[in-house]
Amino acid sequence: MKNMTTAQKTAFYGILSALALLLSVLENSLIPDIPFLPPGAKIGLSNIITMLTASLSGFSGAMYITLLKGLFAFITRGATACIMSLSGGVLSTVVLCLVLKFRKDKLSFVGVGVLCACFHNLGQLAAASVISGTAMLLNYGKYLLIFAVITGTVTGLCLNILMPRIRAALRT
Repeated sequence: MKNMTTAQKTAFYGILSALALLLSVLENSLIPDIPFLPPGAKIGLSNIITMLTASLSGFSGAMYITLLKGLFAFITRGATACIMSLSGGVLSTVVLCLVLKFRKDKLSFVGVGVLCACFHNLGQLAAASVISGTAMLLNYGKYLLIFAVITGTVTGLCLNILMPRIRAALRT
């Protein structure tokens, strides 16, 4: 990333943005809601791109992807979807970048994925509780914690597979 020209960085962020939005669209349209989880609970495949971006370019790039995903949620699904996207996304992106900066050698991408999924769910539960005016939604936390371990493992494994190939491609 350091040796890229401005045009190359723009193209790179454009490709990452397109991939994040494509994964979001595919996940929202092809994977049905899971019955015992709150409506809209998803695997978070687009978070692979956020973790990838944070690994390659740091906080500003990852936050750009996160904010773009929130804007996309607003345009395609409305204000509530935007708030839910941003509340989980911003919190998990901050945690992601802190972990990569200070504990990168201590956690694999699977560990980072699980941690980020947990904080993403925490942010969304907090937002849902504020929007609904009830703390009762926090009862979903125990289910979402289990789901976060599963989904964070999936996204982390995907990144474990992809990252060596992406790093090799960027060196050429």
